[in-house]
Amino acid sequence: MKLRQLEMTLERLEGYAAPNPRLEQYRTPAPLAARLLFHAWSRGDIAGKTVIDLGCGTGVLSIGAALLGAAEVTGVDTDPVALQVAKKNADALEVAIRLAKGDVTDPVLVEGLSGCDTVVMNPPFGAQKVHADRPFIDAALRLAPVSYGIFNAGSLSFLTGYIKGKGVVDEVVSGVIPLKKTFSFHTRQVREIPVEIMVLRRTS
Repeated sequence: MKLRQLEMTLERLEGYAAPNPRLEQYRTPAPLAARLLFHAWSRGDIAGKTVIDLGCGTGVLSIGAALLGAAEVTGVDTDPVALQVAKKNADALEVAIRLAKGDVTDPVLVEGLSGCDTVVMNPPFGAQKVHADRPFIDAALRLAPVSYGIFNAGSLSFLTGYIKGKGVVDEVVSGVIPLKKTFSFHTRQVREIPVEIMVLRRTS
């Protein structure tokens, strides 16, 4: 599957009907999701691999990984409604993904998922809860030797320091999230948020 084909396929997926601002439930834009996944695929980290999508939401990254030939994909999220939508999306495209309800701060959950090849994630940026992204980073480093995540632009210095001794930021790819007016506190119809796809590689 080519990049543009993947992007167009992911565009068709159903998003959140009633997103929860506390959980920062913003749909991962198809172009950005496709770019992350295709980049991971080109580095040999998707096809034939076991992939875990942390905070999978409605399943965009999980389904995209399956479409690119992942051997097994597990999407994890705390929201059962989002997981229902993810299942509906996967069924519509006839792709097989596993879905698990759980919190990335739960050590039992993380231990049960350990041993995968690759993590993909679009963690919360911490707009509603400070440091909300940190449990996702911690879990990703425990789960897999390599992780691909979407972070606020300018997070490289923080990430480098935060994972020092446990991992390194292997690569940074710039992108943007066109955030449509979703919640009452949003003042613009569309706001473009600069982001970066960061490749985290475990070192210990």
